[in-house]
Amino acid sequence: MADSFATRSQLDVNGKSYTYFSLPKLGERFDLGKLPYSMKILLENLLRHEDGGMTVGKDHIEAVASWDPAAEASTEIAFMPARVVLQDFTGVPCVVDLAAMRDAVSRLGGTAGQINPQIPSELVIDHSVQVDVFGRADALDLNGRIEFERNKERYSFLHWGQKALENFKVVPPNTGIVHQVNLENLARVVMEREVDGELLAFPDTVFGTDSHTTMINGIGVLGWGVGGIEAEAAMLGQPSSMLIPQVVGFKLNGKLPEGATATDLVLTVTQMLRKHGVVGKFVEFFGDGLQHLPLADRATIGNMAPEYGATCGIFPVDAEALRYLRLSGRSEQQIALVEAYAKAQGMWHEAGQAPAQYSSVLELDMGDVKPSLAGPKRPQDRVLLTDMQANFQANVQSLVANRKPVRQEVRFDQEGGAQQQAETLAAKPVSRIRMQDRDVELTDGSVVIAAITSCTNTSNPAVMLGAGLLARNAAAKGLKAAPWVKTSLGPGSRVVTDYLQKAGVLDDLEKLGFFVVGYGCTTCIGNSGPLPEEVSKGIAENDLAVASVLSGNRNFEGRIHAEVKMNYLASPPLVVAYAIAGTVDIDLTNDPLGQDADGNDVYLRDIWPSNKEIGDTIAATVGPELFAQNYADVFKGDSRWNEIASPDSESFAWDEASTYIKNPPYFDGMTMDVGAISDIHEARVMGLFGDSITTDHISPAGAIKKDSPAGRFLQERGVQPADFNSYGSRRGNDDVMVRGTFANIRIKNLMLDGVEGGYTRYFGGGADEQMSIYDAAMKYKADGTPLVVFAGKEYGTGSSRDWAAKGTNLLGVKAVVAESFERIHRSNLVGMGVLPLQFKDGESAKSHGLDGSEVISVTGLQDGKSKTATVVARKADGSEVRFDVHVLLLTPKEVEYFRHGGILHYVLRDLAKRAA
Repeated sequence: MADSFATRSQLDVNGKSYTYFSLPKLGERFDLGKLPYSMKILLENLLRHEDGGMTVGKDHIEAVASWDPAAEASTEIAFMPARVVLQDFTGVPCVVDLAAMRDAVSRLGGTAGQINPQIPSELVIDHSVQVDVFGRADALDLNGRIEFERNKERYSFLHWGQKALENFKVVPPNTGIVHQVNLENLARVVMEREVDGELLAFPDTVFGTDSHTTMINGIGVLGWGVGGIEAEAAMLGQPSSMLIPQVVGFKLNGKLPEGATATDLVLTVTQMLRKHGVVGKFVEFFGDGLQHLPLADRATIGNMAPEYGATCGIFPVDAEALRYLRLSGRSEQQIALVEAYAKAQGMWHEAGQAPAQYSSVLELDMGDVKPSLAGPKRPQDRVLLTDMQANFQANVQSLVANRKPVRQEVRFDQEGGAQQQAETLAAKPVSRIRMQDRDVELTDGSVVIAAITSCTNTSNPAVMLGAGLLARNAAAKGLKAAPWVKTSLGPGSRVVTDYLQKAGVLDDLEKLGFFVVGYGCTTCIGNSGPLPEEVSKGIAENDLAVASVLSGNRNFEGRIHAEVKMNYLASPPLVVAYAIAGTVDIDLTNDPLGQDADGNDVYLRDIWPSNKEIGDTIAATVGPELFAQNYADVFKGDSRWNEIASPDSESFAWDEASTYIKNPPYFDGMTMDVGAISDIHEARVMGLFGDSITTDHISPAGAIKKDSPAGRFLQERGVQPADFNSYGSRRGNDDVMVRGTFANIRIKNLMLDGVEGGYTRYFGGGADEQMSIYDAAMKYKADGTPLVVFAGKEYGTGSSRDWAAKGTNLLGVKAVVAESFERIHRSNLVGMGVLPLQFKDGESAKSHGLDGSEVISVTGLQDGKSKTATVVARKADGSEVRFDVHVLLLTPKEVEYFRHGGILHYVLRDLAKRAA
């Protein structure tokens, strides 16, 4: 460990001595006073990992220390997180890859024991519970039973991983959502670790295999979501290459007004930052408004960094951070270390202090924030509560434009015989169904799902207790949820249930149908479960454009439920309100929610709790004892978890019959020889897509259709549709996942005329026929034909799903050409050996007249040396279209990974060399 700038120092805290790398000492040679908080963390990371230039050299440290806020990101540095946190949807394939690497490294001359996490790696099982049962007291127990039955293979595999892998721990199911567990328990803020006989203190930094890892930014921990591929490399001791980022400052003033929530604030912030443009940048919050912003509100804002597009959305360490650490039951020694270290390093924030220098600055007076929702299909599309009805009415038109006629008119002759039949489109079709012993009507805009879900909001006592108090006020006036609404409450941790019970409002939520259904992401991740059969039939009868309202962070097309076309993000209190209203075709600011026992109209304003009432309830109910009792033995699990059987072996014993866990093909036939980055010749277009193609579109997490390639595959192996589970739960089996790639029911391939779903045109052998993308890809693979994808702006937005890149690779796609990429997905594509190429500004597939029928070549790559390449598109008549594109291999390290065929191949060869 080099120390070119002599910054190694000692810090004594309560009689305990720590070694640390002092930024003030470095500040004697560089002006660090105006450096943003997040840049100081990067700088310390470089000081601590300086190794003479093999990975971190003196020049890297100097580049960050003399950071120019106006400069474009161009200088490459190596960043090494202190730990990794995983959830089970992305964590299972990570552990599958580690198990496969144990086999592969042995074949290359190494040993299985070389494959172990080198840094603390903690997996929280939170993505697998579904809302199968709702609206009843035993919903939690029954959903848990179903969860364990569905996922016993996966859970047995994770049991094996916990025993076989070092530095790897599993937080069992029924504990909480990964980001909330991270905030409430796993995060250290300042780490301590013994290295070569010294006790080091350094900032807690984290990579997570979920994009909302950024929630931890709220307490001053620098971390962000990465693909499982990049996380695995970090677990195996590989630094992550990144460009020194620009840092956008976001100044917060004032405080939230009466009636506004943290959800309204984060939706406002998201809209502002999306408009500003922060992809690939850090966002740092500052200003005197921080003193009015509780830690939970900060975590809510940090959580949604992926929605505003930033790498992170971070807050500094201050007195509020210490207060939260104490509230959540951290030890006094840990709290003292955090305070002492932050102050010693110049990372402590005080009200009124001079701000850092930023690349650009936005400013918001929180007093201007108004009640809002976002939707109906993107989190950045904020809509004021006052405008919701108009928003619905404007957006529903495109969803019903192609609806088939739904009313039959029959005319009779004089004798009463049918003369002719005519079909007409009803202006507002109505499906009459019977629910809860009542005859009710469903129509466009009916709310069929109202879910208090997602760590974004369930981590926040203000909005959770606000929902409970609103439910109490509603129940007192005799209001109930509409009978067609599927209501659910998915607390982010057991702490939330405890304080709702302590406040006496859990009973009130249950009176309105909001029973606890599980401790996991549930509806937000697409695990909303089936709608009641009567509701499904009513939707199908008239092809209704129904709605969901959820307190989540994602509402992309096809994500929440296959039958629900409109999805709105809202605060938990508004989720309860819309459950009562039963429709989004209503103005909650002026129209009554319902009537009380005396027939009087009840308005939202009549039942909305005041900020003081919410604050007083928090003070009376949320205390350290709740955290202490719920996290006393967080890795132990319940009887269901501890009864799971798993093998005891260094290498995993693969079961060829398993449809959940399978040895992936990435390392088949791998040798120690490194390849080259070759030009692409005579490729076909697999997909031609528009803007905002998300990772949900590319690799859906939800239900598997029985007539899809994945559904047919499972049925051929004896799995009945009732036992399909979800794509997310089957990410340990590449056979299922490659068949699910680009299989989202709402994805639109522009090569086809208005067709939704995972379809394309196959042109092999002179044919031109429509078929599923998977089937076409396999035909092309048999023909030896490489594939490319064309897309618009923001390609790969959304969750950091490694399978969106893995599936693309396994389909045979060699390159994706898009107008712009979301940060994580671009990195994942590189990590899986798929070349990301970007159109020049103002250019697109449309501007070049491409329709997907062309034969494509990509030339001029020069083994990764060139920053541009030429795309040649040959049309059926022999004419050619030529245009240059940017090659998005952004760092020398990425070029090296790509030559190896991907980051995991690079790591394997590196480990095998060490063994030799």
